[in-house]
Parts: sequence; structure tokens; C-alpha cells
Amino acid sequence: MGKLIGIGGVSRAGKTSLADFFAAQLHNSLVLHQDEYILPEIQIPKIKDRIDWEHPDSIDWQKWKTAILANQPNYDFIILDGLFAFHDGELEQDMDWKIYLSIDKDRFVQNKKDDQRWGEEPEWFIQHIWDSHLKYGQPRHSRGLTRIHNITNSDCQKALTKIQSL
Repeated sequence: MGKLIGIGGVSRAGKTSLADFFAAQLHNSLVLHQDEYILPEIQIPKIKDRIDWEHPDSIDWQKWKTAILANQPNYDFIILDGLFAFHDGELEQDMDWKIYLSIDKDRFVQNKKDDQRWGEEPEWFIQHIWDSHLKYGQPRHSRGLTRIHNITNSDCQKALTKIQSL
């Protein structure tokens, strides 16, 4: 059975970059990006007439869990990357190691303003993203948890060494 590595944190904290780094360095590994398990837009909650990607009800949890279970026997490492990586308590308990990435709010706001993939986000929505993360994205259990603030290349290497020792 492959080891489950969870990577969570606020938007633009470096989750996907870290997950992809691990996948490139670890033999027989797979990254499952939670972003690929989003429900159809019609099923996602809204806030002020905008799709609320920042709510755990935007995730197709059954499809994500099915993908994890289906792939776990075939890989040494399954890397789970997502805003809500730790939201499902049962899944979080099954993780062999968890990495929670954090950044200061000012850095988060600047990163979101610099990110133009979806156009310019209104200030209230950027605040909503931050608040939603605090409400839904925090790890529930400290077992096997490492917190990294403002991740660096050195942190990536240390985390890789830890994973390789599991």
C-alpha cells in the first residue's frame, strides 16, 4: 500500500509546487490534485452570485477518495494536494505524513492580486478566500503533521528526506 502524503494550505502557498517537486523526486509516486476533483459548477455553492471554490462542498469527495483507494496499491507514494486536504477527518487520519503550508496574510493578498488566471478578484472575495481557509483548511490532528511557513528550497529538501524515510 502506498504511503499517503497530504499537502494543505491557503491558496498560493506553494502546495502544488511542493507536490510536483515530490513527484519528480520520488520513484513510483502519484500526485492527486484536489483541483481535479471539483464538482460541476451547477453543484458548487455560491457567494454573492460567484462560484465559491473556497468551500469544501465544491469537491467531489467520493470521486477523490475512490481515486486514492484505486491508486494506493499501485504506487509507493500518493501525494494529496489541496486547499481541503485535511478537511475530511477520516482521510486525514489515514495520511502517513501531512505538510501544512502557511504564508502571512499580506503575502497571500499580494500573491492573489498577482495571480490573474481568473481575472482580477474583488477585495471582498480575496478576504473570503482567506477566511474560508481558516475555517475549512486547517489540519484537525497533529499526528504526523509538519508546519512550514513561507516554504523555501531547503524546506523542500528536508521534507523530501522525511518522506523517503517513511
